[in-house]
Amino acid sequence: MNQNRVDEYRRNFMTTLGGVAAVAAVAPSFVLQTAHAAGEVAAKPVDQAVTNAKRWGMLIDVTKLTDGGAGMVAACKKEHGWGDEAHSADTQKAHWARVVKVTDKLTQNSFSLPVMCQHCENPPCVDVCPTGASMKRADGIVQVNKHICIGCRYCMMACPYKARSFVHEALQDQKPHSPRGMGTVESCNMCVHRIDAGKLPACVEAAPDAVIFGDLNDPNSAVSQAMKTIGGKQIRADLGLNTGVRYHGI
Repeated sequence: MNQNRVDEYRRNFMTTLGGVAAVAAVAPSFVLQTAHAAGEVAAKPVDQAVTNAKRWGMLIDVTKLTDGGAGMVAACKKEHGWGDEAHSADTQKAHWARVVKVTDKLTQNSFSLPVMCQHCENPPCVDVCPTGASMKRADGIVQVNKHICIGCRYCMMACPYKARSFVHEALQDQKPHSPRGMGTVESCNMCVHRIDAGKLPACVEAAPDAVIFGDLNDPNSAVSQAMKTIGGKQIRADLGLNTGVRYHGI
């Protein structure tokens, strides 16, 4: 991300605000491409836009994660190159995914689970973004358009899962498929570049026995059938966000 460009966006945005308290979200201008799950059919040609015919999601069986999800987190870091920021404090480093330990206060039973962007059907991060940088694709994938993110961090405050990070330093040797820039927000994008190429997200490949990925709109997909059989709980289901990431064993 070119820092001069980020600064230009910030200046233009603040000028546009002009003291107005409420700002209408601007839709991203780039065209998104359709994704297909690996193992079904090849990805569609790049000139075909995404539709809402599919909604991508995953079911994570916590009882089958021998490492609590650490392997999934490691795979995400390797795929996208986050978490090793040299000049940021530990509390400032990126965390597209992290392992959370949960303990029942009454029974003292504990378990760990990986937590990342939950790819909500009704994402609070999108609602509060003043520029449209936080957006949801038609196929349910929530992501950040780094070209128009101004770093206001409203989305970070709105996310109930603490799934977003702010980049505090200039970065080098970035992954071509995961551009990152100082002064912008980032989070799990469900490896959209892999999905669009007909592959599985990196975290799913890292835990094939514990994670099922697929089309939540298809009642016959493996992930839908698994949730029908064993269930699929949401973190903070009371918020009514209808998350695309579900868990078994929590």
